[in-house]
Amino acid sequence: MIKGVNSAPTKASLSLKETSPKKASAKDALNLEKPQTEVPELSPNTNSHITVLLEEAVQALAIKADGVYVDGTFGRGGHSRKILEQLGTNGRLIAFDRDLKAIESSKEITDPRFSMVHSHFAGMQAELSEMGVSKVDGILLDLGISSPQIDDASRGFSFRYDAPLDMRMDQSSGQTAAEFLAETTEQHLGEVIKNYGEERFAKQIARAIITERNDGRAITTTGQLAKVVAGAVTRFEPGQNPATRTFQALRIFVNQELEELSLTMPQCLALLAPQGRLAVISFHSLEDRIVKQFIRDQANRDDLPANFPVRAADLPQPKLQGVGKTIKPSAKEVKANPRSRSAVLRVAERTNVA
Repeated sequence: MIKGVNSAPTKASLSLKETSPKKASAKDALNLEKPQTEVPELSPNTNSHITVLLEEAVQALAIKADGVYVDGTFGRGGHSRKILEQLGTNGRLIAFDRDLKAIESSKEITDPRFSMVHSHFAGMQAELSEMGVSKVDGILLDLGISSPQIDDASRGFSFRYDAPLDMRMDQSSGQTAAEFLAETTEQHLGEVIKNYGEERFAKQIARAIITERNDGRAITTTGQLAKVVAGAVTRFEPGQNPATRTFQALRIFVNQELEELSLTMPQCLALLAPQGRLAVISFHSLEDRIVKQFIRDQANRDDLPANFPVRAADLPQPKLQGVGKTIKPSAKEVKANPRSRSAVLRVAERTNVA
């Protein structure tokens, strides 16, 4: 993902979704998120992190025994380990992650076919070029935030705990959410919360946060932020903490998640060898929209004006083609891991068109 968070959010294609939330009492609004129910691990090697769509995502890559594959989001290695199981002696897997704890976790894998790179996946093409890799047979991106990141209070991703308001995926660099709130303007903050959180009370929340700051009460912890947001949101979706969308917006903005994804998709296209597969797991509509639109644009290259005189053989040919329908977690997986319920897997294959 791109470092530096001082640019204004991109408004294009980010629409505010209207909902019909019900009224919540003041007591409900101030309640912090309840912890998720403990669920069993799917693998003893996942460090308590349940990998979403594990079988489906790896199967979608159509692994070749001697192929070269990229796991753009190592996390705790669930997908990487599954890919390694299917690779032959001459196969190769290169994983990326910018989270220092993910890098530490990757050290458990001593397989010579495996390489780990500390980088955001928007740096994928440059990093692979330095390693002498110009084409790969498959790329997997598991977007969003992982359970270990949410459950680690020190990371500041969750309003379940009162902890420092950090939210950086890579804690070794970049601006924290608290630092952003300390210097942003009310208008800019409102745009961030609206565009990245799809929050209908974005203006009210931004005003409350800036008022709190201007009154000498800088917001530096997750508990402070959740309380201020709860006081500004009068209506919200049943069962959802009023701070949910604001926390999502700040996390996406601080880590430039959508911008990174937009930069990465063309790189995936350039890196994939013919018949190479791209598999992307998204967890909310903003990122899924980027993936869906990119695949659609590359699959439908006929952007000439209607009735334009051109032979069919001369029409632009697709560089990607979608593979099957979107895949979602089964009812069994959702029951075992409620956090998987919003996951969507899209798969595309590289054509022979240069």
